[in-house]
Amino acid sequence: MAVDVSEVAKIDVEPGELPRTMAAWVIRQEREGEPTDAFQLEEIECPEPGPFEVVIRTMAAGVNFNNVWAALGKPVSVFRYHPNEDHHIGGSDASGIVWKVGEGVTRWKPGDEVVAHCNQASYEDPEVHGLDPLAAPSQQIWGYETSWGSFAQFCKVQAQQLLPKPPQLSWDEAASYGLTYFTAYRMLLDRAELQAGHKVLIWGAAGGLGVFAVQLCKMTGADCVGVVSSDEKGELVKQLGAVDYVNRNEFSGLVKRGGESPEEEKARAKEQRRFAKHVSGILGGPPEIVFEHVGKATFPTSVYTVATFGKVLICGATSGYDLDFDVRYLWMRQKEILGSHFANAYEAGRANDLMAQGKIRPVLWKTLPFEDVANAHQLLRDNKHLGKIAILVGAESEGEGRTAEGAGAIRAEVGA
Repeated sequence: MAVDVSEVAKIDVEPGELPRTMAAWVIRQEREGEPTDAFQLEEIECPEPGPFEVVIRTMAAGVNFNNVWAALGKPVSVFRYHPNEDHHIGGSDASGIVWKVGEGVTRWKPGDEVVAHCNQASYEDPEVHGLDPLAAPSQQIWGYETSWGSFAQFCKVQAQQLLPKPPQLSWDEAASYGLTYFTAYRMLLDRAELQAGHKVLIWGAAGGLGVFAVQLCKMTGADCVGVVSSDEKGELVKQLGAVDYVNRNEFSGLVKRGGESPEEEKARAKEQRRFAKHVSGILGGPPEIVFEHVGKATFPTSVYTVATFGKVLICGATSGYDLDFDVRYLWMRQKEILGSHFANAYEAGRANDLMAQGKIRPVLWKTLPFEDVANAHQLLRDNKHLGKIAILVGAESEGEGRTAEGAGAIRAEVGA
């Protein structure tokens, strides 16, 4: 059945009651491929909340690269993660209104304005109650490894995923930060134990993760230098609080592609030493922490550049996950490599408090209408975006949803 996108922001039920069907952008396994092919608008049955679950009326959604992978079916199909469902509704960032609560939910009621973090785990896993939900065997990223994400009029979450919406942010601003910001918070504040005076190197400092890593360094009194792809992005990074930036185009021979000849590797290692010396000159010494999410192309340089006894924090590998580096610099200088994956509810809550206090701000490039969900993911796929994209769902225009005075998002053309 054709979906009238002009009616998506209009619903005819009150909080506590759900419509029978809703409009959603749906991926099905038989059409995995380019985002503009894989994502299709469908009218689909509205989800009902189970015990300890909540259904939110989605006011706005955030776009992340994870659902580019979902569209492509790579590196594995998302239907491997939720094989009992024949559809995938993506979207791992959302702002909205609590619409209906399931049995056992006591902290939230219909009408509450919320944002959602994207970590799910079974309440029955003992790791959830005494170690960390990220260690639970059931742990999944909502809206990627699960269905019922935010690219629909209603989305379904676990009650523990909900956080109060910062009142000074509009719906689209509030939907733009969760996945990347909460990831950066756990990496730096908890895993790296970031402190005032630390020296930090941030790869992709003008990207979705980097803009929050820079702000967290500024807030804690750490000195950071950001690696960017243009001087314009470098100026943004300085505006956010970096000591300075490095334009990676000035170190064109630095990238590790794999399969280099001995002569090529010798030349790359020379460029690596030049880069490390440059970074050390900016910071007044080598960085004790390197914020990594690029992977293959930069990881050898990260291990080389970080200080003796320093830490390389990694949460992703956008350039490739098969890493090849000189391990002598790791053991002989007693460096550490720490993996980090999203955040737990406690960390997300603390990070969200900083957002509500205006100490950290979203950095948003563009807000698009609901009909552009597939196109937005194609922009990411083709690397034609310039920063974070939000999608209006229940909200009809940018700026809706503010209920208090305060600084909103920084509007900037940014990217990795």
